[in-house]
Amino acid sequence: MSDPVSQIVEAVRITLERIPPELSADLIEKGIVLCGGGSMLRGIDKLLSEETGLPAHLAEDPLTAVALGTGKVLNEEKILKAIVKMQRRKR
Repeated sequence: MSDPVSQIVEAVRITLERIPPELSADLIEKGIVLCGGGSMLRGIDKLLSEETGLPAHLAEDPLTAVALGTGKVLNEEKILKAIVKMQRRKR
């Protein structure tokens, strides 16, 4: 399991390096919320916290959090437009 876990840690590091500065303050204050099946690996929250220096917490319902969050975003036109706009800037 060490290789897949190492890949997860590296993916989180890369993602953190790419986030806009305005989101950094939120991460420092609130930490990382882990969701999905991989987040349920025992100790992954502690490992990510140690590796990133940020608090890491497991979502209340990690298996459905992504689907529920996506549904909420799709219902918020303003947020959806902002996401599309950000994606276009990256190209």
